[in-house]
Amino acid sequence: MTKLSVNINKVATLRNARGGNNPDLLKVAKDCEMFGAQGITVHPRPDERHIRYNDVYELSPLLTTEFNIEGYPSEDFVKLVCDVKPSQVTLVPDKPDQLTSNAGWDTAKFLDFLTDITACFHESGIRVSFFVSADKQMVEYSKHAGADRVELYTEPYAAAYMQSREFAIKEFLEAANYAKEIGLGLNAGHDLSLHNLQYFHQQIPWLDEVSIGHALICDALYLGLEETIHQYLACLKD
Repeated sequence: MTKLSVNINKVATLRNARGGNNPDLLKVAKDCEMFGAQGITVHPRPDERHIRYNDVYELSPLLTTEFNIEGYPSEDFVKLVCDVKPSQVTLVPDKPDQLTSNAGWDTAKFLDFLTDITACFHESGIRVSFFVSADKQMVEYSKHAGADRVELYTEPYAAAYMQSREFAIKEFLEAANYAKEIGLGLNAGHDLSLHNLQYFHQQIPWLDEVSIGHALICDALYLGLEETIHQYLACLKD
């Protein structure tokens, strides 16, 4: 079964726009779980423009599903993750001022760095996933660095989907098959939506998890959060 992890960064963005605590991030996270989400994802950035480090500490004891913390493994981020000990940490190669993740790791170039960071998280009992492009070499070197999973960066799939979904999925299917062949777990995320998720899952049904935030929160403005989560879960049915 492929799990749906809801990224609640955009909820924090809305809260921070006016100060105060509306919407209540902790309540939204609990409601996502109550509505059927099997995980919560956050991506704290150094400027805390959406998720704040304190949010992560407050969320951790409240969640009953998997907690996934994404981010660049700076010293502060590593300390945060090791303090909280989430189910999973997803390492992304973001620059400090980056608007959103727009590329995967060059796992061959950063092999030594990622190997050391992964070993640190493993000592704390945390599953480690690398955010990578749909490239067999990047998947292979993720395995060499000790990753438990890779998260395929799916923006290129989403961008090509409307022109040809068969073309859009080709490299992702190859990378996903290779990950399975070498014993890596498989996640996916970035620009997955109600329009393109079902086909992606049909082609790669052994996905462990999808992490979806922006599109899901946008859909919730029209459909409501509960109905939106139910529709995303329906896309992931076998």
